[in-house]
Amino acid sequence: MASAPGTDTPARRPRPKRGEGQWALGYREPLNANEQSKKDDNPLNVRARIENIYAHRGFESIDPGDMRGRFRWWGLYTQRKPGIDGGKTATLEPEELDDKYFMLRVRIDGGQLNLEQLRTVADLSVEYARDSADLTDRQNVQYHWIDIRDVPTIWNRLEAVGLSTQEACGDCPRVILGSPVAGVSEDEIIDGTSAIERIENEFIGDKEFSNLPRKFKTAISGHPGHDVVPQINDIAFAGAVHPEHGPGFDLWVGGGLSTNPMLAQRLGVWVPLDEVPEVWKGVTSIFRDYGYRRLRTRARLKFLIADWGVEKFREVLETEYLGRTLIDLDEPEAPETPADHVGVFRQKDGKFFVGAAATVGRISGTLLHQVADIVEAHGSDRVRTTPMQKLLVLDVDEDKVESLVAALAEIGLNARPSQWRRNTMACTGIEYCKLAIVNTKDRAKELIGELEQRVPELDTPITVNVNGCPNSCARIQTADIGLKGMLVMDEDGNQVEGFQVHLGGALGLEAGFGRKLRAHKVIGDHLPDYIEKLSRTYLEQREDAESFARWVARADEEVLR
Repeated sequence: MASAPGTDTPARRPRPKRGEGQWALGYREPLNANEQSKKDDNPLNVRARIENIYAHRGFESIDPGDMRGRFRWWGLYTQRKPGIDGGKTATLEPEELDDKYFMLRVRIDGGQLNLEQLRTVADLSVEYARDSADLTDRQNVQYHWIDIRDVPTIWNRLEAVGLSTQEACGDCPRVILGSPVAGVSEDEIIDGTSAIERIENEFIGDKEFSNLPRKFKTAISGHPGHDVVPQINDIAFAGAVHPEHGPGFDLWVGGGLSTNPMLAQRLGVWVPLDEVPEVWKGVTSIFRDYGYRRLRTRARLKFLIADWGVEKFREVLETEYLGRTLIDLDEPEAPETPADHVGVFRQKDGKFFVGAAATVGRISGTLLHQVADIVEAHGSDRVRTTPMQKLLVLDVDEDKVESLVAALAEIGLNARPSQWRRNTMACTGIEYCKLAIVNTKDRAKELIGELEQRVPELDTPITVNVNGCPNSCARIQTADIGLKGMLVMDEDGNQVEGFQVHLGGALGLEAGFGRKLRAHKVIGDHLPDYIEKLSRTYLEQREDAESFARWVARADEEVLR
């Protein structure tokens, strides 16, 4: 071995770069247990074992590799065993946290439901899920308390009305977010529904895309209000008008939150409606082939984008996967904040749609039955779920609008909610989630009630997003006030539920992540006091129409504590 220059020490050969598990570069051998599990058996195959074995023999017969891995490809997660406090979340083994019941996620691509589908979702909730049915910020409905013996029956009934749980979870293309007002909004640039339907029909359940490095989130909306939060999806098609080619889509890639949040980046291309599925396939294929599979913590598309940059990503997409050059597009105008469609709005056909807020997405099958009855009584057959945990009713005649609004309000769905009720979101939390550390749904519900009483004069949106762990299912980094659950010490030295605070996050025109105040945490029971003080200070100090996020950006840290 040659010596290093000027020394007698043998020179060391440069260590070869460690592979990241990228299939396209020849790294085909599984580099972790998750990848090995997917190689051993395509997760979509687990349906047959559920139908033929587990549904007959019960929970105790389930293979652990199926239960904590492959089940996810059919929308199933084990839920948290009742009575296990947040302090044990990170110390117990998975089998110690598992209850014998499951969460089951119904994927509702584009958030589109007709009355027959809505009634089926409601029926299954009442019959098999102890009346649970949460609206998620991915437009899904989530059941809890599902017995594995009932799953085949639930699948059959969902599929009979055109719904499914296939690939609602897992390392695969999850539910496709779509504008809840697609095809009806007066402001819509282009209706993306046909692209969503083609992707769902052609690629969901296709084994060519059922083994991705991690989850893959898609959003497609032709509404100018960014109502599918494109900046935090792996791939997003946002409505845009090309000066020569007309209405189409602006392509974004590489968004995602969790413990390493990154905003999606524009590729700078315009995609016509009929080419969206092909481009989606190309981007998804890049993720499949070049995505990092060695470390789960770096396996999302955002890490590949961060390393490659958008120029290289676009080049690979055009040369290796599409075989053609995409059309350039300058950056379109962005909305101030994402649209949530809460309220009463005229449709382009002269009818109206009504958007109503459920309290932090917590509803029930019983309530959904009531919604269906109200919708039918007012002459509509179309309901939409939204990425903001809201519910919309389409196609309402003008003379029936106020009656519909009143009927929804009677069952707790308010089309004219307070700013607090409208803009507070919460994840599942410790009630059912094995990753959670604190209670979120109940905490957020109580917080809304308190703030409506204490600061009823709030006249501008302040988003409050409550999350039970660091994974940001409730988008804490992009909220005005993001609350990340953790355990903290109270004044008496007792370990209690608390939250790390993120302030001033935003999506839309001035997208960015909230600032974390150094060593600042709030005890859960003190949240109403803290947010009351914070919001009142903002109302006193804001300049003209200054948003909460802009105020936070200039406010002294001591004022924010």
